[in-house]
Amino acid sequence: MKAANSLFSGLGTTIFSVMSHLAQEHGAINLGQGFPEGLEPADVIAAAARSLAAGPHQYPPMMGLPALRQALAAHEKRFYGLDIDWQTEVMVTSGATEALADALFGLIEPGDEVVLIEPLYDSYLPIIRRAGGIPRLVRLEPPRWSLPREALAAAFSPRTKLILVNSPMNPCAKVFSADEMAFIGQLAIAHDAYIVCDEVYEHLVFDGQSHRPLMAQPGLRERCVRIGSAGKTFSLTNWKVGYVIAAPEVLDPIAKTHQYITFTTPIPLQQAVAEGLAKDDAYFAGLAQDMAARRDRLGAGLRRIGFEVLDCAGTYFLTADFRPLGFAGDDLAFCRHITCEAGVTAVPVSAFYQPGQGGIPTSFARFCFAKRDDALDEAVARLERHFAGGRRNA
Repeated sequence: MKAANSLFSGLGTTIFSVMSHLAQEHGAINLGQGFPEGLEPADVIAAAARSLAAGPHQYPPMMGLPALRQALAAHEKRFYGLDIDWQTEVMVTSGATEALADALFGLIEPGDEVVLIEPLYDSYLPIIRRAGGIPRLVRLEPPRWSLPREALAAAFSPRTKLILVNSPMNPCAKVFSADEMAFIGQLAIAHDAYIVCDEVYEHLVFDGQSHRPLMAQPGLRERCVRIGSAGKTFSLTNWKVGYVIAAPEVLDPIAKTHQYITFTTPIPLQQAVAEGLAKDDAYFAGLAQDMAARRDRLGAGLRRIGFEVLDCAGTYFLTADFRPLGFAGDDLAFCRHITCEAGVTAVPVSAFYQPGQGGIPTSFARFCFAKRDDALDEAVARLERHFAGGRRNA
């Protein structure tokens, strides 16, 4: 048989699958994979059930149900002051990862350069490379995750087609400041580049901060592609309902890509998300407050054990430095160790960096705090028992 596609055939199993499988093997509490528990809104689920019973049961419009596209346009106006034409600037996708694929395949020509900021979500690079793009990586460093402006400026060139910006940022929980966002926008304008904005954690920003899309900044409306996720907003990650918002001429090639990838998303899920987006401000504020309380609960426990816990401004994730515990191995060894020996699973932060570049941080683990209080408490208790026994070495 002839070989299959070399890029995808050469990819390994994702770190999330590896660690989740290990967690199952050892009966570990899985704080590695980023899915929430105990936050699903009952009324949104009930809306999906009503729609499923009522039908219709055939293909919905390719761009998404009008009701959901209208709700998304209203959402953009309500939260960000953006005037969006639902008919020409909004598209529904089967999850945010599909939205990313649509945007990257739709915009990139072979040989185009794409600026990326590490640590980064694992789907970005395979899609970009399969589209023929050339990644230009810029690295954020713990513990502050400050934007390296000189390095970022140097990554742009006349061949730069786009920059992909994730804020709030997985895995490091950074929310880019207004000044950092303005700097990124200036570079995009100077190099006539698109900005693909992965903003799936838009409603998970803490401590009195609020999300502000790059699309809302002066001069960026026509070059931004804004991607969101109902799975994150409503803690229903298996629904896989995402969306893309962009100016008509930018959305057009993205929509044509979507046409040949998934084409549509189930009607009951779209209808329920449309109803969910109309929920009052208390829901959205309560989601962030609840998640911040879980962050604080887990963070306090990890600090008590001896971890150095880094700041977390948004998302589901805490990054913790395990060096104060005296562990001798790297972050992959540490995450395997606590899974097998303590019964708690985390993900190594080095997995979010491109290998072979040198200088990758290897002493940090990512913990998901979007779990029930009892699970967080039991995870902390298990780690406390383990490390109290002096079992620190690989």
